[in-house]
Amino acid sequence: LGPRVGVLRRPAMLLGPWLVAAAAAAAVVVAGAGAGCPVLCTCRGQAVDCSGQRLFSVPPELPLDTGNLSLAHNRIASIPPGYLACYGQLRALDLRNNSLEALPAGLFMGARRLAHLDLSYNNFSLVPADMFLEASGLLRLDLSHNPGLRRVHPDAFRGLAQLRELDLSYGGLSAISLDALEGLPGLVGLRLGGNPWVCGCAMEPFLKWLRGRIQRCASDSQLAECRAPPEVAGAPLLSLTEESFQACHLTLTLDDYLFIAFVGFVVSIASVATNFLLGITANCCHRWSKASEDEDV
Repeated sequence: LGPRVGVLRRPAMLLGPWLVAAAAAAAVVVAGAGAGCPVLCTCRGQAVDCSGQRLFSVPPELPLDTGNLSLAHNRIASIPPGYLACYGQLRALDLRNNSLEALPAGLFMGARRLAHLDLSYNNFSLVPADMFLEASGLLRLDLSHNPGLRRVHPDAFRGLAQLRELDLSYGGLSAISLDALEGLPGLVGLRLGGNPWVCGCAMEPFLKWLRGRIQRCASDSQLAECRAPPEVAGAPLLSLTEESFQACHLTLTLDDYLFIAFVGFVVSIASVATNFLLGITANCCHRWSKASEDEDV
């Protein structure tokens, strides 16, 4: 029986190390999944919902396989640099209705799959150059309802060749550089309404581009109205035609400048002569009046 018992025990002894290795591998897999669901958040599959929790800061750790993250309706004022570096599966990020004024440089460096980004209802005043450069896979970007947003850098959307929908409505934009939009070849949806557009000469290139894109680019341009100058206040952007900007193309030739100079010279001489005649007339009237008084005496 001794040898048989040894034979029976040997498989169990060999199986022990395999069980330990399998347990260790399982532990590595579990650890690779990242942190558990953050406090005050709800996790379902790859979706992490931390919305409406009055958070003042982003959760320090998320599951590494997070694909959809909602931090909407909180009080978040800043995001740490590199916060998204470890979440390569992230496809949708909702940051609407917070207190964000800016995003740290390189925030999207690890979020190569990010397709949907909502930054509406925040406190942005500027969209700086290369703000979304690392998020080259973006399809939809919402910057609406940022009432303090007054400037979009010409290179703000550089690298977003796949972007299809851009929402800039209900901000404080009075103008936008055409360069910022010409680098978006895939754009099919653009919202501009609710901004105080100044439809002066500088606006003509943008409006010309917009009229050329309107047939293949869904837009709320009928809701986008001019705030100034006074003569076009309240007019929809697309109601302005090339004739509306004719005065912007008036140029003066050398003959025009010479004529204006000549007219100015003539007017100046006439003004001097008129003042001289008026002075003489006044002096004569004064002497005549004094002489009349002496005769009466």
